[in-house]
Amino acid sequence: MLKEFKEFAVKGNVMDMAIGIVIGGAFTPIVKSMVDDIIMPPIGMLLGGVDFSEYKLILQEASVAQDGTETAAVSINYGNFVNIVITFVIIAFAVFMIVKAMNKMRREEAVAPAAPTEKKCPQCLMTIPIEAKKCGHCTSAV
Repeated sequence: MLKEFKEFAVKGNVMDMAIGIVIGGAFTPIVKSMVDDIIMPPIGMLLGGVDFSEYKLILQEASVAQDGTETAAVSINYGNFVNIVITFVIIAFAVFMIVKAMNKMRREEAVAPAAPTEKKCPQCLMTIPIEAKKCGHCTSAV
């Protein structure tokens, strides 16, 4: 059973997936920073100083009871959701571009072999051009 697990864990697909998860984990904060720090500020500026991460729908205001206990506000933070959706779209587009490039490389590798230019004479077994009508070695018709 241990041997089977070792074969499973060391297979190419499992290792590729593990590497992809690690790289994806490292790539996500980069894209998040790009969205939060580079893309959203100009969009917010164009829309009149809007900071999407601050947008929320307050369902219940925060309150302080007479005994001093505080109740936190209940809200739907849809602005943060917009930022996360934009982050997802950028990551999905980056993955799409990587997969597209890899598929293109695979197609180039899998180019069909060229058509043969030579054949063997059935009589003397010498190599002759594929379009030959007669063997140049034994003069038999091909």
